[in-house]
Amino acid sequence: MLQFFSTALEQIGNGVILFDECNSILYFNHAMEAISGWSRREVLGQNLGMLAPLSMRERYDTRLYPGESNRIQELALAPHDIQLVRKDGGHCWISVTMSHVHSDGRDIRMALVTDVTARRMTQARERLLSLGFDETQSAVLITDAKGRIVHLNKGFRRLFGFVDAEALGHYVPTLLVPDGSWSTHVAAYASRLSAGRPIQADERVYRKNGQPLWCSVSTNPIFDDYGALVNLVIVLMDITRTKVHEVLQHKMLDAMVREVPTIELMQQMCREVERIAPQVLCSVLRLEDGQLRTLAAPSLPDAYSKRVDGLMIGPRCGSCGSAAYSGEPVLARDIASDPNWEGFSHVALQYGLAACWSTPIKASDGRVLGTFAFYYRQPHDPDTFHRRLVEVIVHLCALALEREEARNRIRRLAFYDDLTGLPNRSLLHAQADNAITSARHRSDSLAMLFIDLDRFKQVNDSFGHPGGDELLRTVARRLQQEIGPTDIVGRLSGDEFVVVLTLCDGQAAGERSEHILRALGQPLQLGDVEIRPSASIGISVFPHDGCDMESLLHHADMAMYQAKHSGRSHARFYSSEMDRSAQERLGLEIALREALEQNQLQLHYQPQIDIASGRLHSVEALARWNHARLGDISPGCFIPLAEETGLIGQLGLWALKEACHQLSCWRRQGLVVPSISVNLSPTNFHSPALSATIDQILREEALAASDLTLEITENVLLDADPTTLRTLRQVHALGVRLSMDDFGTGYSSLSYLRQLPISELKLDRSFVHDIAHDSVTSTLTQAIAHIGHSLNLKVIAEGVENEEQLQLLRAQGYHIAQGFLFTPALPAAALASWVRNRSG
Repeated sequence: MLQFFSTALEQIGNGVILFDECNSILYFNHAMEAISGWSRREVLGQNLGMLAPLSMRERYDTRLYPGESNRIQELALAPHDIQLVRKDGGHCWISVTMSHVHSDGRDIRMALVTDVTARRMTQARERLLSLGFDETQSAVLITDAKGRIVHLNKGFRRLFGFVDAEALGHYVPTLLVPDGSWSTHVAAYASRLSAGRPIQADERVYRKNGQPLWCSVSTNPIFDDYGALVNLVIVLMDITRTKVHEVLQHKMLDAMVREVPTIELMQQMCREVERIAPQVLCSVLRLEDGQLRTLAAPSLPDAYSKRVDGLMIGPRCGSCGSAAYSGEPVLARDIASDPNWEGFSHVALQYGLAACWSTPIKASDGRVLGTFAFYYRQPHDPDTFHRRLVEVIVHLCALALEREEARNRIRRLAFYDDLTGLPNRSLLHAQADNAITSARHRSDSLAMLFIDLDRFKQVNDSFGHPGGDELLRTVARRLQQEIGPTDIVGRLSGDEFVVVLTLCDGQAAGERSEHILRALGQPLQLGDVEIRPSASIGISVFPHDGCDMESLLHHADMAMYQAKHSGRSHARFYSSEMDRSAQERLGLEIALREALEQNQLQLHYQPQIDIASGRLHSVEALARWNHARLGDISPGCFIPLAEETGLIGQLGLWALKEACHQLSCWRRQGLVVPSISVNLSPTNFHSPALSATIDQILREEALAASDLTLEITENVLLDADPTTLRTLRQVHALGVRLSMDDFGTGYSSLSYLRQLPISELKLDRSFVHDIAHDSVTSTLTQAIAHIGHSLNLKVIAEGVENEEQLQLLRAQGYHIAQGFLFTPALPAAALASWVRNRSG
């Protein structure tokens, strides 16, 4: 009977296990062998628990756990997914359905098994993606190509108050901007999105209840495989507090600096507030000798403003009179019934004013200067947005009303850096000009130090802008501690500072600069991490290097640039040679632009050899430049120049097209070149159109995606552009391989590395050079090989120059090698000859 079952069960596509009441395996079909990796001979007669995880095996032993405690009883009640241990120790998920059959008077149990590992993994990925989408604090919308909402997250519901049924299918501008203020931008936005360009903008939008919000809106277009726009992903972040503060403070302070009269200033401010919050009517009253005087009330009836003007403050004198008297905010939710308005309510009600919230405006010493009020035409409580507005407005009104007392404050905002408290560019220039004039009159020397922080962008990327701001404040404090009473220190912009050392010659300037470098290099705690800041300093000396601020600053800037390129954390004095160097660099930049425009660059090709077989694995395309007048220009010279001048993206696209065309030519000539490798910079991956460009090039040259490898450096890990990683994944989705070049020399982060869709790690040549003579280097190269193996990546070594290096790399598990041991990079024709000779 069992033999009959086995013949029938072999025809079933699912795995089948027959076992007896003691869980001993009686039968195991071929499908089950494929699922588990165990052969039938190995499992027959064994306890079923051998297929279970170790922690569950004893639950399959009826001698220990009879009856309901047995795991088999659980499976018999309802089919469900469990884990199975394969022979190789790996785990897979299976779905099990139990049944009973009778054979020769025996009660035999049958388990029908389906491998559901792929489904379980998909479900797990979908769950993680769902969590990432839904649990973010930002509001996220997904729309169709026309902007109609097809999906939204919890953050959107929480921020805007809509439920799904109220939002799905609606046009985003209509839902969030019912006043139509977006209509003028929609056409321009649609054009940009259709061209594949994401949009980042600050917009005023509205909650379901009509409350306005300022949001940072990021809109990213999603295209299908045919290049058609199919979806938009819109992320909205609430920036109301920041935006309102920014808009109002900018306008108010700008008006104060321009000496706009106070009444006009307050009128402008009220109109701006009423534009931002159209539900309110604003008034600003000044307190003079116990009376309230109207400064601004542009939307209140004139007759009402005249009635209020001259009102004596005191308890129960309306909202404004009571607030000015008590020094505390006074809210009348309903003027008609509020006790503070007793005897005054009819004045407001006859002009349609139903509620009033008044806040005292106080000077820095606590004196009440006046009141700022919101009026409403219906009984009303101020909402969170209105409270935020008042927090900003009252402070700004205090500044305006204290204008005479606050002139120093206004001057500070105009002439000092808000973050560090140092003089800004304007005041720094004025102070430096005065110092130079004094030095000229006394025939003294003076030194100007141009200080630029090293790797400041890396700090910003790693610790965010708060970390970068803390570093800047710390640098400012340390510089102030290092200067003398007559010296000057200011922040020029970004991470650039200037120190003017008075009564200081060249020798003293050098010594002072070293002191400053040591002071700046002291440890600094940012969060849980301790860093050691460093800076590059350029020095110019009056009168030798210039007789005015502009020339001294320019020359110090040039010297700083040289210090930066000398290895950072250095100080360099200006010299006239730097002018020549700058001119040469400018000339080289012009020549490089011309070379790119007129196709004067060439590609040479260096083979990559499979270490195990000795066969050609690929060739790497390397840019070469032979200038008609300047001769051969090293890639070590023109590649960094291209990066600095923004030409690197153009250079990368040229190399990509040229290399693919050359591979296509070789193929037509019958030359066997398996694939080609091209270097691209992070700048190339800023373009969302890169994957489409690559696809077009491959089609034009009749190449497969697998014929191309793109080499990227570790700098891509530090690229803050959000497009970069998305573009990398789009390129990888084409089937193009990605290789991490110069691995081990930059900012290596294994956690970031795992996120990148790369298939190769390329060991930098500096490691290969010392591998045979330096045990530390050898250990590092072996560690890098292990990293590659653990991530299932090919590991490539470049710069292989001798057989000893090759054998060591072979022993450490490297797959591919390239270098002078095989051949230097060759022009296309020479490379073709090299391949033919090697094949022959």
